[in-house]
Amino acid sequence: MATALSEEELDNEDYYSLLNVRREASCEELKAAYRRLCMLYHPDKHRDPELKSQAERLFNLVHQAYEVLSDPQTRAIYDIYGKRGLEMEGWEVVERRRTPAEIREEFERLQREREERRLQQRTNPKGTISVGVDATDLFDRYDEEYEDVSGSGFPQIEINKMHISQSIEAPLTATDTAILSGSLSTQNGNGGGSINFALRRVTSAKGWGELEFGAGDLQGPLFGLKLFRNLTPRCFVTTNCALQFSSRGIRPGLTTVLARNLDKNTVGYLQWRWGIQSAMNTSIVRDTKTSHFTVALQLGIPHSFALISYQHKFQDDDQTRVKGSLKAGFFGTIVEYGAERKISRHSVLGAAVSVGVPQGVSLKVKLNRASQTYFFPVHLTDQLLPSAVFYATVGPLVVYFAMHRLIIKPYLRAQKEKELEKQRESAASDILQKKQEAEAAVRLMQESVRRIIEAEESRMGLIILNAWYGKFVNDRSRKSEKVKVIDVTVPLQCLVKDSKLILTEASKAGLPGFYDPCVGEEKNLKVLYQFRGVLHQVMVLDSEALRIPKQSHRIDTDG
Repeated sequence: MATALSEEELDNEDYYSLLNVRREASCEELKAAYRRLCMLYHPDKHRDPELKSQAERLFNLVHQAYEVLSDPQTRAIYDIYGKRGLEMEGWEVVERRRTPAEIREEFERLQREREERRLQQRTNPKGTISVGVDATDLFDRYDEEYEDVSGSGFPQIEINKMHISQSIEAPLTATDTAILSGSLSTQNGNGGGSINFALRRVTSAKGWGELEFGAGDLQGPLFGLKLFRNLTPRCFVTTNCALQFSSRGIRPGLTTVLARNLDKNTVGYLQWRWGIQSAMNTSIVRDTKTSHFTVALQLGIPHSFALISYQHKFQDDDQTRVKGSLKAGFFGTIVEYGAERKISRHSVLGAAVSVGVPQGVSLKVKLNRASQTYFFPVHLTDQLLPSAVFYATVGPLVVYFAMHRLIIKPYLRAQKEKELEKQRESAASDILQKKQEAEAAVRLMQESVRRIIEAEESRMGLIILNAWYGKFVNDRSRKSEKVKVIDVTVPLQCLVKDSKLILTEASKAGLPGFYDPCVGEEKNLKVLYQFRGVLHQVMVLDSEALRIPKQSHRIDTDG
């Protein structure tokens, strides 16, 4: 009698990897792989009770994979949403002859129903904390005649302004969202706050509208209306109308933005703003995988300016970016340059130096932590002093590299080890089970492997001499790390057919006779094999496809 498989067993299997077929495999390829594994694992081929029980478990696992992938409907669900998609309630009412597109639409409907039940539990908190620092006393000191003033021996660094804002979103229905936001500001001893409430409704796939109500102690009541609309697939418009009530009367305001996609990576904007600070603005923004470029021109009262900025994105793990901009207008000229870098999974640290006339020199430090932003503008001097520019540029770099080496890097290393340890602990029972299944599969393969080797030797074909899978350490700088590999010689030889071995582009951990010896770490497959009496060797990444034999794998024995 067949043994039922637990949900954990099914959820941890990659069906394509288990059958060793491509994700685009045809019905014939699936059937051939299934028959091959059925012949290997069929319980009736084993008399030993223990081997028979192990074969029964593996046979059922292979049968479950084939059942899912051989049915067009379940395969479409599995391909799009994985095994979790097959567990979605409601599939029993879906017609069996639907197309993959119809299945996707039906799944999304079921998923929307489930999401609607969770709406009340979801929020999207966002916050900003800005602390302005006046450090001009570091470079613009008082004259000697004031040196007798108490405390004048040390530079006076002051916090002269602060701003805190926070907002949360509360979905009411699938189309309606309530947004509550508030802010507090203080500058040179004077402060105030405001609170705003907005209700947003998605009217269609092409647009949405938002009503806003606000009040504060510095400003009177505020009523606003925002509208967004896609005019064409490449063009959209936004409009923001506002009425600000104050002791001076009603201050109306209107802002309209028209945008168009000029190409896949470029967007052009036209903005018209009427009200307290009326202006017309046009800009072009080009954003690619490696760069971000902006050019803008504004004509307005009281500010008119031209802006050009460029940001280069390095393709590294830390997502490093360097940027520079030039802004010139009636208020003066500002040159700004800086960089930002990812310092942890959810944190990005950036710094920029602003040099302008008549603004002087400022250093701006920003930390983004998830949805929270911490901003620290430090005003260094009102004049263009080379010393201020030098220290504003070099100081943050020295501090960052010192912190990165002494604090951030050790912390991230400890966090990574902690996460890996948690991952290993949570997967310990599963790894043990997978190891036992792999060992059982290897025992079941012995007779088939013996026949395959005899057939390959008779025609000077493909013989797997040694094969290892797991974590290899070749770099001397990592020699303290432990090698974690398993012997997979037998499982690979069992997959040889007609002097060929083909592994698909998927993790090898799901192959019969394999398991993951180092969860969460980088793995490789290393194979030493003989073909036509000549030694060959190859090493590939875990998810890299492999096809042997190949001439390029041949070991040069000359000399």
